[in-house]
Amino acid sequence: MASLPTLPKRFHGPSVWVLYALGLCPAISAFYLGATGKLPGNAVKEFEHLLGLWALRFLVATLTITPIRDLIGINWLRYRRAVGLLAFYYVLMHFLAYMVLDQTLRIQPIIADIARRPFITIGMAAFAMLIPLAITSNNWSIRRLGQRWNKLHRLVYVIAAAGALHFAMAVKVVGPEQMFYLGLVALLVGWRAVRTRFLRWRRQQVVSGRPATEKAAG
Repeated sequence: MASLPTLPKRFHGPSVWVLYALGLCPAISAFYLGATGKLPGNAVKEFEHLLGLWALRFLVATLTITPIRDLIGINWLRYRRAVGLLAFYYVLMHFLAYMVLDQTLRIQPIIADIARRPFITIGMAAFAMLIPLAITSNNWSIRRLGQRWNKLHRLVYVIAAAGALHFAMAVKVVGPEQMFYLGLVALLVGWRAVRTRFLRWRRQQVVSGRPATEKAAG
């Protein structure tokens, strides 16, 4: 595979901050539209929905970074932490919108919702699992936890699956958009299951093809 052009190293750090800035733009835009009465229907519900949808999008984006590198050679690993943290920020904002704007911090109705509505139960479980991932998304935690860090952060696959399920169960009729995210997350989780065997097979192809290439060159 031909090497692809890469961003000069001096731009790596600034590009991550640009990603954070761009990643928060949908939340700022949704808040502005809600505050100015330009969101359709129930503005609180629509704002809450938009935050949750962007949380799911960033979760999916986090999972796609490794397959993109494996399959087409584009290495965006330096952005994976930022994308994962953006997913957490959106989940947190989604949660706060539900707690503060929707339920106005009424504890009893919130507890009742979590207990009686499965999609909220699943969403809360996903949020709870995402918290330790966000807390440990730093170099100190990677050094401190070692291999346990990798095991902990594999939870992102469970969280993404729970997020897609939460999104699908939140509507009365599952439509193409919900099916798209369910299918995409299933595909990415499936890739995780076959990735090791695929990489081993590709290395074998490279090794087995090398003698013939060298003979032709000679």
